[in-house]
Amino acid sequence: DVQLQASGGGLVQTGGSLRLSCQISGFTSENYAIGWFRQKPGAGREGLGSFSSQDGAIDLKPSLKARFTISTNKAKDMVYLQMDNLEPEDTAVYYCAGSPASWVDYDADCLWTYWGQGTLVTVSS
Repeated sequence: DVQLQASGGGLVQTGGSLRLSCQISGFTSENYAIGWFRQKPGAGREGLGSFSSQDGAIDLKPSLKARFTISTNKAKDMVYLQMDNLEPEDTAVYYCAGSPASWVDYDADCLWTYWGQGTLVTVSS
């Protein structure tokens, strides 16, 4: 079974940084996609970006490109979300999701097959 484990959340002050990790296991193919999402209190799930293992392509929501970065360590089966210059508006539960497809639109959360448990990020003002 595919399992995704997100970790690295916590409490950080405005302007601080966090790196979230998504541990991946169980994909039977080397080709898969990993997406990052968040859900703010009282809001729906928001897609942040994605990684395709087939070609290493990374997509990131344009409004976040100045502060967020997605990277990978394929040897460790990890995908990271580096978040810098955090703002209180970034407070949310962050999730990683997976798909056996080589690419999935991160704006379409309904298309992602596997979901990890979330990790809470709280940014204090």
